[in-house]
Amino acid sequence: MTVPIYVLNIVALIALRFVGHKAKGAESWFVLGPIRVQPAEFMKIGVVLMLAKIYHDDFRPGQGSYNLWRLWKPVLAVGVPFVLVLVQPDLGTALMIFLSSLTVLIFGKVRWYLVALMVVGLLAGAGIIWNDYIRDSPEPRTTIVRHHLKKHQSQRISGWLDPEADLRGSGYHAAQSKIAVGSGGMTGKGWREGTQTGLSFLPEQHTDFIFSVWAEEHGFLSCLVLLALYGGLFSLALAVGFNARDRFGAFVAVGVTAMLFWQVFENIGMVIGLLPVTGITLPLMSYGGSSMLSVMLSIGLLVNISMRRHMF
Repeated sequence: MTVPIYVLNIVALIALRFVGHKAKGAESWFVLGPIRVQPAEFMKIGVVLMLAKIYHDDFRPGQGSYNLWRLWKPVLAVGVPFVLVLVQPDLGTALMIFLSSLTVLIFGKVRWYLVALMVVGLLAGAGIIWNDYIRDSPEPRTTIVRHHLKKHQSQRISGWLDPEADLRGSGYHAAQSKIAVGSGGMTGKGWREGTQTGLSFLPEQHTDFIFSVWAEEHGFLSCLVLLALYGGLFSLALAVGFNARDRFGAFVAVGVTAMLFWQVFENIGMVIGLLPVTGITLPLMSYGGSSMLSVMLSIGLLVNISMRRHMF
């Protein structure tokens, strides 16, 4: 079923270009009466399944690490959905697809020079951000990617790098989130007693910024408990992968673990100001239809892999 699931998601992403509903600057949803479906959320699972199938089918006893030529299949399997999601534009979900896929690729024994190329790519990305947003030069400056980004995407990066420059505009979300997180103290203000959330200063508090709500109402200690629970979930998920009965199950478990980890990393980093606002939800905490369903399906895959390790 891996290939049909992957192809169905690709077709859905292509169809968005023609019949998709545009909201919050991105054409990412199908609207079916009262129901809204975001195909990109399920594409993340489709990519993990396809990568697991490729690595499982390509395995031969005694073969060495993956070189550049042998990577064309996984790169193609990741590149097509990555581009389709990026042009919606949904930079946050595209980034999650890239990071989770990169984790699976590294787990699949790639050559050291390919890992070095990935590091060089990350350093180049940092250099581009410095050139486009930080470097002190007169306007109009020569930019590399800034002029290709949508206005709201560029504003999010600017607001992340200098949130105090526009507290009522691009820096508003991050500023209100940090106020909410900091005002919770060690033990919080109490259930439904938060001022930033209760007075609606904090936007998207039931989805993207749910961690800010938790921090303000329950405090730093409860945030540590929540992070410990996530750590336990990741440990169990990796254990499922290491004890899987075949390579396919192992790669699926690693991919699902990576997908959940990077979502938690990006969301919490976003709400405390360490990372730019990207619209990524917090697994098992944020309200949402497609995002929550995709997380439930991912955990269901882990349960299935764990169950089947005892079967013949």
